[in-house]
Amino acid sequence: MLIQKEIGWFLQLNDFAIVFRKVKMAKRLVVLIASLMVLVFIAGCYIKPDEIIPEKACPERSRRVESLEPEPNDVELASVEPEQPGVEPNEIVPAEPEPNETKPKPVIVEPNNVETARVEPNDLKLKPVVSFHDKFAGLLKNNVDDKGMVDYKTLRRKRLELKALLQEFDNLDPNEYRTWPKEDKIAFWLNAYNIQMLNIITENYPIKSSRFLRLYPGWGPNSILHIKGIWTNYKFLVMDEEFTLSEIDRRFFRKEFNDPRIFFAISRASLSGPPLPNGPYYGYKLNEQLDDQARRFLSGPLAFRTDREKQRVYLSSLFQSSSYGKEFISKFAIDKKFKDQEPTTRAVLNFITNYVPDDKVSFLEIGKYSVKFMKYDWTINDGS
Repeated sequence: MLIQKEIGWFLQLNDFAIVFRKVKMAKRLVVLIASLMVLVFIAGCYIKPDEIIPEKACPERSRRVESLEPEPNDVELASVEPEQPGVEPNEIVPAEPEPNETKPKPVIVEPNNVETARVEPNDLKLKPVVSFHDKFAGLLKNNVDDKGMVDYKTLRRKRLELKALLQEFDNLDPNEYRTWPKEDKIAFWLNAYNIQMLNIITENYPIKSSRFLRLYPGWGPNSILHIKGIWTNYKFLVMDEEFTLSEIDRRFFRKEFNDPRIFFAISRASLSGPPLPNGPYYGYKLNEQLDDQARRFLSGPLAFRTDREKQRVYLSSLFQSSSYGKEFISKFAIDKKFKDQEPTTRAVLNFITNYVPDDKVSFLEIGKYSVKFMKYDWTINDGS
């Protein structure tokens, strides 16, 4: 009986041990399964950025990313400089995300929140491309007045300065000259011509005249015609090449550049000639300078005037065919107006209508008149 009880207790303990082992194994299994689920969960949250589906794959991480996005009003933008290519003042170009970074949503900024840099009008002013012409500014400003009269008496004492300025034309490298735009080349030769004319007059000042030649029209005691060979005999070097005033006029002003306005920009050192400006010509504003010179010349009574009572139009002899008249034909000899005039006069009148007042234009275009060329006054433009 006692043995049976002991056997019964032993069996119960054995059953208990078996159950205990099963429970312990079950707990381990549960822990294992839980660990596997945690690993799967963690692995699911670290999918590549391009495979993320917001609010599904990893809700908590998605909420963390969204929480990092800045509000539109919190964005502080630096002022956009106009020089930056491809960026408009009211646009923001987002930076491209790195491959391993989550691409944030674009930030929308109201256009009025971007403060663009202000550009002052003076900042847009074009600066001269070629500074060579500045060399002559001081001499012209100090010795030529607003009417184009020259202080030759003072200038004669500055002959060394004049020679030094002429040397600048010879020192210029031809290769550099060839890189200049056409406007700067024209300005270069205009300045060279005018400075050489000042040099010639200064060398012969005061003018010595012949009593016999004074008897001829235009050969007064102060006429520059008393300077023998003024356009053909006085040579100077430009870029190591020999030139005279006549050669510059023929080779560049009449042929290469083909702009009739040039003839009113060169100095003839006389009262009937175009007034000499008290500053050099510049390529960057040459067009305006040439127009101003044409208006300035035609506003003088020795260049252009009308007489309605006598029905006449008086023109400078520079417009005659024997002078510069034929140079206007290629551009201004249209036959829509002034049909009763010969080609040279027709071209000249077409040109003049661009630079005289409207009442003069009206008279020229529809008035009845004859054209008369005035005598040229060769008296020196001396303002000493």
